[in-house]
Amino acid sequence: MLAVIAAGTGFGYWAKQPITTAEPAIPFTITPGSSGGAAAQQIANAGVPINHFLFQMLARATRKSGKIKAGSYELEPFTTPLRLLDKLVKGEFAQGSLTVIEGWTFKQMRAAINAAPALKHDTANLSDAELLAKVAPDYKVPEGLFFPDTYLYPKGSSDLEIYKSAHTALLNRLNAAWAKRDPNLPYKTPYEALTMASIVEKETGQKNERGMIAGVFVNRLKIGMLLQTDPTVIYGMGDKYDGKIRKKDLETDTPYNTYTRVGLPPSPISLPGVQSLAAALSPAKTDALYFVSRGDGTSQFSGNLNDHNKAVNQYQRQ
Repeated sequence: MLAVIAAGTGFGYWAKQPITTAEPAIPFTITPGSSGGAAAQQIANAGVPINHFLFQMLARATRKSGKIKAGSYELEPFTTPLRLLDKLVKGEFAQGSLTVIEGWTFKQMRAAINAAPALKHDTANLSDAELLAKVAPDYKVPEGLFFPDTYLYPKGSSDLEIYKSAHTALLNRLNAAWAKRDPNLPYKTPYEALTMASIVEKETGQKNERGMIAGVFVNRLKIGMLLQTDPTVIYGMGDKYDGKIRKKDLETDTPYNTYTRVGLPPSPISLPGVQSLAAALSPAKTDALYFVSRGDGTSQFSGNLNDHNKAVNQYQRQ
């Protein structure tokens, strides 16, 4: 009896002691259908310094042997056997993170996802159209359909889940903003509002100017005036854009050239953030029809061409 008590005391002490205190975290994977014994062996085989026999006994003693979830995990320093078993039962998988930046194009987003080492790259060999068919089959162009944010995911999960999460987040944000929109806006659909938001996103990095930028473009749409916004021209140029935009580029017609075509371009040109969505659907009340960069990141707004030309002379030509 004393031996049994001593063994039980020792076992309980072992279960509450850190498995390791050393950095870094040790990654390991539990395969589907693994029992406590199989999981213990997989953990030990991955380099975790744990007695797999005792860990198997711990899983049985706590009646958790059949509750272990398959997936990718990490053993962090100072984790005890009890805490490790708890993680396996709760499915606290090792997480990666991916940040999608406001103003990125879909091409840039795909490149970032393809480069993420902790993801399973199920979409790497798919065309944009094939990927879109799996995520947002109601749309023809992927641009603008994904919300820029930081996404956490279990390591080893499919990259398709990032696209699905980002698309769902975008629709939620867009629909919420559309429901609260200014009733006098010239948009027929939420998609047109999304397109405007993508233009606003690319036109300024100043958060407090986005409402005014949107107000100028809305005013132009209402009177049938050309939007004449450089970011749409650049987007239409594609890989031909070398960092400079020239007069001939403004005169070369593409579906996205708002110097040659009236109205909004056929699709968004970037991934707009929540502030640009808000600006597009609740633009500032203004009479301005023009704006020009002051050269310090801010813009000068004008209500007529004469004042605009003066602003161009003052801030650009000088």
